[in-house]
Amino acid sequence: MIVRHLKDAKQSQRKVVSPDGKWDSVRLLLRDDNMGFSFHITTIKAGEELHMHYQNHLESVYCISGRGEIEDLQTEKRHRIEPGVVYALDKHDKHILRAESELQLACVFNPPLSGQEVHNEAGSYELV
Repeated sequence: MIVRHLKDAKQSQRKVVSPDGKWDSVRLLLRDDNMGFSFHITTIKAGEELHMHYQNHLESVYCISGRGEIEDLQTEKRHRIEPGVVYALDKHDKHILRAESELQLACVFNPPLSGQEVHNEAGSYELV
């Protein structure tokens, strides 16, 4: 059994801050936990716009708090993000995430991240 507390993980190497300071991610479960996925609590700062394209991972995201939108760049459809909304990037969807207010998101990645990844120029995580 694995038991971790978010407040403890925030004070450890499990908290990763983007180089540009737009987001941080507390990685509660990682590849070494052997669950087949990783689980993160990610915070996006208010006013930020993140261009992402997870070419190597599938991701599902549940909004805990905050408001924003996600835009699917293939279809140009925009969807409201608010508490209670889940979205899944099931086709390696190229997208833009906009935070109107600070967003706190619960994120699941498959395959799991190893821990210290940050987005590359394409807005993707490299496979390790």
